[in-house]
Amino acid sequence: MWVKDKFYINGEWQAPQGSDVAEVFNPATEEVVAKVAMGNAADVDAAVMAARGAFDSWSQTSPQERAAYIDKIAEGLEARTDDLAEVISAEMGSPASLVKPTQVGNPVFTFKEAAQLARDFEFESDLGKTHIVREAIGVCSLITPWNFPLNQIAGKMAPALAAGCTMVLKPSELAPLDAFILAEIVDAAGLPPGVFNLVVGDGPVVGEAMASHPEVDMVSITGSTRAGAAVAVAAAPTIKRVGQELGGKSANIILDDANFAKAVKGGVRTAMFNTGQACNGPTRMLIPRKFQKEIEDIVVSTVASIVVGSPQDKATYMGPIANNAQYQRVLTFIQRGIDEGAQLLTGGVEKPEGLDTGYYVKPTVFTNVSNDMFIAREEAFGPVLALIPYDSDDEAVAIANDNPYGLSSYVQSGDLEHAKRVGRRIRSGHVELNGARWDQSAPFGGYRMSGNGREHGVWGMEEYLETKALLGYNVVSE
Repeated sequence: MWVKDKFYINGEWQAPQGSDVAEVFNPATEEVVAKVAMGNAADVDAAVMAARGAFDSWSQTSPQERAAYIDKIAEGLEARTDDLAEVISAEMGSPASLVKPTQVGNPVFTFKEAAQLARDFEFESDLGKTHIVREAIGVCSLITPWNFPLNQIAGKMAPALAAGCTMVLKPSELAPLDAFILAEIVDAAGLPPGVFNLVVGDGPVVGEAMASHPEVDMVSITGSTRAGAAVAVAAAPTIKRVGQELGGKSANIILDDANFAKAVKGGVRTAMFNTGQACNGPTRMLIPRKFQKEIEDIVVSTVASIVVGSPQDKATYMGPIANNAQYQRVLTFIQRGIDEGAQLLTGGVEKPEGLDTGYYVKPTVFTNVSNDMFIAREEAFGPVLALIPYDSDDEAVAIANDNPYGLSSYVQSGDLEHAKRVGRRIRSGHVELNGARWDQSAPFGGYRMSGNGREHGVWGMEEYLETKALLGYNVVSE
């Protein structure tokens, strides 16, 4: 069992101000695998003031110097891939087939990219007689979730460092172990004290204190829409910048000229990726009504091929739900779909055969779903897919846009130009066409209730920059 009883504040491992401890459960075994100290407002204050004290010097370092530190962190992550994979699998159930390439590999890429961005970005430029400076926004509170724990940390921390910001990180208390390894890597990289600080705690106590602290200049959260709204409310009195990467209910439009065998199979597997615990998962599959039966048959055969099992089994595609609270929510979501009259095509509330221990759920698909049903409008954040029939491209676009979220969407067609025309009409920040692979350098973020701002690439770093105009910079006084 891991015991994490200190926080990383001002370059040192420090005992917390309080005595509360949280247990971390392995979702595959339901056993306690770690005990982690829980912070309070006093811990947040200590971490924020450490970040404030480090800001003046860190923000004035050269981009090349910051890039060198970020490269060291990336190297440290690579060197400890096995350790990170072990704890991420233990704390949230990521399977062996996914944990190294995605849960660790993607964060490594993000840090490497941020280092290069720091080297290449034009932080200063001239506009006539005015000198334009892009400079660090200040002290940042970073609040991250449990579904892709290290990946979501990297998407905030790496560009914030590149921009010259200092920070306090609050990882999810349900999956915090990877963040402790990251702090060890930061320490070994020699990052100046106070630039990076780690405090673990829950949202109502530590998250609220981080969002409301008067010495914090920006707060960035990845989480539920409810949590994002709470952070915005807490941040409002001090007029902070708030970045929100929140929920989604992404539509996947299967156009009638698509290769159904390929498009439908890919859509199902993507919806079940990471056990459906992805804010951008294509959980509404919009299907042409005239081909409904053919598509349903492909869906059923695809679900039957998905291996649900132990995260340690290399054949496993879908592991357990990450924690008991989310497991109960997913079961309730499935039951609500049954109760409101959607047709259960496959799956259900029963555990998969042979998996009596652990928070396992069958990959579940409903068909003949109406877009006004709860299961079509809200996130399950689990392996639940809704099939919604449509009769024309216009109707499909209308259904896709008839939702309070706008994070991602997907379009499948035998004609790329057809897919582009439809994709341009969808109100979401991210549109994947014909199974396009994830581009980590592309901007990621949503419209409407899916949040504000963008992460990744140059757009992600710009979230952590202020713009200053030095007027008359090139004018010589007589």
